[in-house]
Amino acid sequence: MNKDRQLLSHIFYQPIQIVTLQEMLNDKAAHFTHPIIVIIYEGQVECTHQGKKIQLSSNSVMLLNDTDDFHLLETGESSGIVIQYCAYGSKTDHLLQDAILIEHGSYRLMNLAKEIEKEADAQGNNPFHLQKLFGEMLEVLYNHLRDNTQQQLWIDKVLHYINLHFREELTREQLAENAQVSPEHFSRTFHKHTGHTYSEYLTLLRIRESQKKLLLAMPKLDDLAQEVGYREGTYLSRKFKELVGMSPTVYYQKSKRVIALNTNHTACLLALGITPVLGVYSPFLEGIEQVLPLQKLKGYEYAITSNYQEITAACPDVIVNYSGGKEKQALLSVAPVFELPCRQLSWREQFGLIADIVDRREVCKSWLQQYDEQIAHCNYILDQQLGSRRGTAIVWEIGSHQAYCLNSSHGRGSHILYEDLGFSRPDAIVTKNIEQTGYLTVDIEDIVYFPADYIFVTALPTTDFGKECLLTVLQSEKWRSLTAVQKKQMYFMNQYELFYGYDPLSTVAQLQKLMEVLTS
Repeated sequence: MNKDRQLLSHIFYQPIQIVTLQEMLNDKAAHFTHPIIVIIYEGQVECTHQGKKIQLSSNSVMLLNDTDDFHLLETGESSGIVIQYCAYGSKTDHLLQDAILIEHGSYRLMNLAKEIEKEADAQGNNPFHLQKLFGEMLEVLYNHLRDNTQQQLWIDKVLHYINLHFREELTREQLAENAQVSPEHFSRTFHKHTGHTYSEYLTLLRIRESQKKLLLAMPKLDDLAQEVGYREGTYLSRKFKELVGMSPTVYYQKSKRVIALNTNHTACLLALGITPVLGVYSPFLEGIEQVLPLQKLKGYEYAITSNYQEITAACPDVIVNYSGGKEKQALLSVAPVFELPCRQLSWREQFGLIADIVDRREVCKSWLQQYDEQIAHCNYILDQQLGSRRGTAIVWEIGSHQAYCLNSSHGRGSHILYEDLGFSRPDAIVTKNIEQTGYLTVDIEDIVYFPADYIFVTALPTTDFGKECLLTVLQSEKWRSLTAVQKKQMYFMNQYELFYGYDPLSTVAQLQKLMEVLTS
């Protein structure tokens, strides 16, 4: 076939459903099976996607390719639409994949969305007009994403390089030359992207790094200066005082005002007897610790955009969070972000590092000693009832459309079973490389293919679709033939809020619940 007669290799997008925010909120059973575009005309909207709470504001657009577990929580007086669409063709475009949030959509984009909503309601005589409007809107979205990607490509590389090499001698001219842009264009784009001049940003990185080092020790100032990129301690001390408002020595000695940006680190602080000036509280934590509303960050898990003013007003000395480049970047001008990567560090290690930050090492040591004594007592009881060879155990969290099998690094009680109580992982999940990935996702009906001596289900589906899938599984012959089911060693606990935590307080409560079902 001649080249000019070959089939076109392009992708075609077709809108298949258009609903308003209020219609979706009223239909609790609604779920999407294809990609969606959420468009907010006015107001504030709260939603969740894969367990994370997201806040959308006026003129914002969110593209979701994976719509599993997407839910609207509250719309208030907001207005907007959700467009579900199908993609056809032999290739896909990465710009419209995954989860993308555009916080400031253009007037033309919003106007096209409103025209699409009107056309869908009118169901006019021209069947192609809606498709034409949708195609125009996608073109606007595509151009916006493409232009932003091209502009950010070199600045993102520059920022990544600076974040790795800020201790070295770096000049604006060197970086501009490496980025193949003029120094003037470099400065304009850098300031627009970060809110700081290049010199200010470099100083911020160096002082924040010195603050993080001072959280754990008080080195000689000259040594500290050289570690962060300055030649002498007196210059570091002057720059430190200009930015932080106090000398390095005073910062090291003072009691730190701590903000925790996730529930697990909030719980670590509470276990040490410290209430953070601001923290994220799960329903479980709120049930065991009463704090003032002003001390709680909005949302189950925080969002920088909706909490930035509160975080800034709290004047923290340190912010504790998991690893996160965007969050760290956004908070650079507020305080140092002490990062604790959850996948690389166990809850014990994170607990210990937070204890070092707030100078509660002995409290942490005593707490862990009491927990280990509790574990020893639990193992003694289980030895009497189950024998010293525990067998295999598996932990499932069943969502709206899929089931999630969890390993120790993701908690959910699995860290207690595998690391403390002597249960082992079944071969079916070991061969799936779960010790490296941390979790396994399967269709609900496929949980029957992962046999274990003990089965624990910490969360059940909340949607009709998920409930029907699970009911079909439980009524199947394959499920009834499982060893755990036949021996009545299968436990439906359905306490998502309790088992969500991976921290000292949640771990103690999870241990108690696991022992209740194992010894009942």
